[in-house]
Amino acid sequence: MSGVEIIKVKTEDEGMRLNRWFLKYYPGLSLGRFQKLLRTKQIKVDGHRAEASLKLSVGQEIRIPPLDEEKTTPVMKEISAKDAQFIRSLVIYKDDNILVLNKPSGLAVQGGTNTTRHVDGLLDSLTFEKSEKPKLVHRIDKDTSGILVLARNRTWADKLTKAFREHSLQKTYLALTAPAPRQASGDIKAPLEKNGEKTVVFEGGKPAHTHYETIDCVGDKFALLAAEPLTGRTHQIRVHLQYIGAPIVGDNKYFIGEKRGKYALLSDKLHLHAYKIDLSALYNKKCLIKAPLPDYFHQDLTNVGITFRG
Repeated sequence: MSGVEIIKVKTEDEGMRLNRWFLKYYPGLSLGRFQKLLRTKQIKVDGHRAEASLKLSVGQEIRIPPLDEEKTTPVMKEISAKDAQFIRSLVIYKDDNILVLNKPSGLAVQGGTNTTRHVDGLLDSLTFEKSEKPKLVHRIDKDTSGILVLARNRTWADKLTKAFREHSLQKTYLALTAPAPRQASGDIKAPLEKNGEKTVVFEGGKPAHTHYETIDCVGDKFALLAAEPLTGRTHQIRVHLQYIGAPIVGDNKYFIGEKRGKYALLSDKLHLHAYKIDLSALYNKKCLIKAPLPDYFHQDLTNVGITFRG
């Protein structure tokens, strides 16, 4: 067919889902049109029918049907000096192999519906002395702040992707909850399943395990918890803490209603922070990276009378 293109997947797009790839290079293509092209096999990967969730590999060939009339030619948006300075200001660790950002709450890791400013779109400003831009190897929620690790070369991208997939890296999050959990520490093992834009506890869902410990509390009103996700489900910590009756302050998805109104004097941002990650196993030496708390989080701990010296 005239106008059909065959495009090979680039190194920088390794592991990206097919729907994300089209969103990146063909931003004018509507979701409905994209799904129809998949159903009618007009979009193929390596000559085969593909699902939107297919994770791409370098060198795979994507068949692109004629899309000129939809004005969906790839768009390369120039990064402003202000945005370049902003994304560089988030770097808290850098060596030859990785970069670590302290991502603010509200900044998405990747693009999506109505999301045009995100970490993925600013990676070209994080090359520094390298010729290749860094690669995303994991994600955290848009509303979650804290540690985001980027790989600076293919070898470390593979190492980190494998480690995050196998959950072999110890990650610790800090969460301010209201009220405090009934038990000071514990393991939450409740299977989870996606339900639209939310995640819910569901008996037939995927296994999910979160360990938590209380760092400090104000009676039963507030608690600062250290939470370790031992599996990697969407919104896992948020849903698990809500499930045991200790939702996270500022959580607009899982902490709503009359109860939340009692804490209106606190920031309405999500009080969940990816605080530290232990990369020692990958470096064969001690490598523990911590991300300072956002100002609003730190101030609200003071406001409710919780002490944290991280």
